[in-house]
Formats: sequence, structure tokens, C-alpha cells
Amino acid sequence: MKRFAFLFSLLLILTGGCSCAIAEQAAAAVVPIRAENAFMQIAVDEAYEGILLGHGGPFGAVVVRDGEVVGRGHNRVLADHDPTCHGEIAAIRDACAFLGTHDLSGCVLYTTGEPCPMCLYACMWANIDRVYYGCTLADNAAIGFRDERFDALAGGREAFAGYLICVDRDACLELFDLYMETEHATY
Repeated sequence: MKRFAFLFSLLLILTGGCSCAIAEQAAAAVVPIRAENAFMQIAVDEAYEGILLGHGGPFGAVVVRDGEVVGRGHNRVLADHDPTCHGEIAAIRDACAFLGTHDLSGCVLYTTGEPCPMCLYACMWANIDRVYYGCTLADNAAIGFRDERFDALAGGREAFAGYLICVDRDACLELFDLYMETEHATY
């Protein structure tokens, strides 16, 4: 939250404190959303940053090893013009760079939305032990994302019981609501 508040303050300084649309949108985005899990809170904060900056959907993620955040990221599909730069992928890339390895065995990932098939398989390729997510695939669909369609092609989620665990859904639903209240590009 401190990082988000800092970005908002910086935005106000850069805009000369004007009441322009972007500053108003940023002010609306400073609504406190509190997740019960500390790591999910960091993922929510990452997603806030992405929403504020218009980088993409409301998806933030963190990679955790031995109780320490080793990677973080948020959806950057629009910012990077890269359909693969989802929050989970950004966090995995950050963790691999930080740790100097492609093997994230012993790590877990927290993400604000249940991973799409691409991100789910990326987590498995990276050897991430477990994934904790906030909003479900149905929640993702409710705000315009088509993960369920691709998930059906991949055979569904039944095989991943115990690997995918839902936590802090209510906080992440608040985040999704915030996203829907802001101006954003649909993709």
C-alpha cells in the first residue's frame, strides 16, 4: 500500500496537483483493500499498481520462498503489447532473475486471479510447489476475461486439486470491482 500511495503522490506532483482525469482515477484507486494473507496483500498491491498505470487487467502475483518474497509482478499485457505478460508470468520472470535460476522448486505463488492455462502450466514448468489464488476463473470471466474457454480446451481444473488453493477471494473481488470502475482497455 505504501508503494501505491507513493505512486499516487508522484502522480499528483507530476500533474501539478491538477484535478485531471488520471489524477481523479488514481485517487479512486487508493481505496484500501485488505487481504487476510500478507502475501496475497502484496499481490493485491501489485495489481493496484497495474490498474493505476493502465498496464492491463487486475492481476498481481508474488513468488515466495521460505517466507520471503523473491519475485513480484502484475499484468503488463497492454503496457508491453505482450499477450503473455500476465501477472504470474511477470512474477516468475522476476523471481528467476532474482534467484539466478529457472527452477523455482520450494516456492509458492500468490495471485489475485486463478491462473489461466498458460500461467498454470508456466507455474508447473517453473516447479512452483503450490499456487494460491483469489478470484476464480468464473470471477475472471465476469469482468471480461476468457480463461474458462481456454481452460475447457486444456481439460478443466479437476486434476489440480491440492495444487490450486483459493484464498482471500473477497479481497480480490473488491479489487476486481475497483478495476471495473476505472477506465480500462478491453482485450
